[in-house]
Formats: sequence, structure tokens, C-alpha cells
Amino acid sequence: MGRPRTVRTAANIQKVKQRHDRLRIFSCRKIVRDLRISRRSAQRILKDDLKLKSYKKKNQPKNSEAQKAKRFKFANWIRTNFRKEDTLRFLFSDEKMFDIDGVHNSQNERIWAPSRADADVKGGIRQVQKFPKKVMVWLGACSKWVSPLVIFENGTVDHERYIQEVLPVALKFGNDMFGDNWTFPQDG
Repeated sequence: MGRPRTVRTAANIQKVKQRHDRLRIFSCRKIVRDLRISRRSAQRILKDDLKLKSYKKKNQPKNSEAQKAKRFKFANWIRTNFRKEDTLRFLFSDEKMFDIDGVHNSQNERIWAPSRADADVKGGIRQVQKFPKKVMVWLGACSKWVSPLVIFENGTVDHERYIQEVLPVALKFGNDMFGDNWTFPQDG
């Protein structure tokens, strides 16, 4: 039978369950602080006893009901007016701005060291520029392949620059892949 439980008792489990039911978002740290139990005991109550799992928030577009209805209507229009062979002849494209500092994900890039000073020596400091140089890249993709990159090294892309630099590449790529029968939906 073993030793009786002293922390993961029915009373503590019930308190955590009530907090979960009452609050939409709650912190494991606050449970630890309020119930005066260890972090690991709080995790066991949440995971093992209450069968809960921690998830990160996801980002998604904030669409109004009118926008959702338009998207649904457009999807139905595509489905009824295009055959599958036609949908394989779409050339989709997008632009992306990159800076020379690169991408940093603090969740994944950790330095293990005995002290902060040692971590700094081992590369624990990420230096970023105040106004980094940026470059914009355009890329098209279809069911067969991806287009050549178009790199805009200086300035922003307005409609004139888009027409002069992007559309010729998209036209040549689309014609090379599909001949005369293909669609280039406008991005944005």
C-alpha cells in the first residue's frame, strides 16, 4: 500500500481543478506559491491526476465574420469552377523581408554553463544592430517546381518595381512550366 500521500491529496487536486475551471489561463508557478507545494508535485497533479497538457498560444489571423464568409464563398467558387488539373496550374508567390541579424528563437537557443559570465564567454550574448540592413526576397511556387528568387537589395517594393522586376520572372517561369494555360493569383 505504501506511504500515505501528503501533497498530492484529494484536497489539493480539488483546489487545482477548481482553479482550472474558474480561470481560463493560470500559471503552475502560482499554484506552487498558493498551495505551498513543489513545482514537480503541481506538475504531477496537472498532468497525471487531471490529465491536462500545457500548450503554447498559436498566432492566427483575426478575421471578421464577413471575411470568413468571403473566404468560404471563394473556396466554393474555386471548387465548382476549376477542375483539379486547373488548380495544379496555379503559380503562388510571396515576398519576405530579411535582415542580416537573422532569426533568433530564445526557446531553442540555450547555453548551458555554471554562471552567466561563463555563458557570455561561450556565446550567450546575441548582438543585434539598431537599424540592420534588410533585403526583400520574392519567390513563386507551383505544383511542379519553385521559381527563381528575385532579390530586392535596396528600397521598398512599390507597384512599378513589382511590374518591372517580378512579373517578367513570374511570366517566364509560368510559361516554361505550363505553357499558355496557367493562373497567377494576386498575392495580398
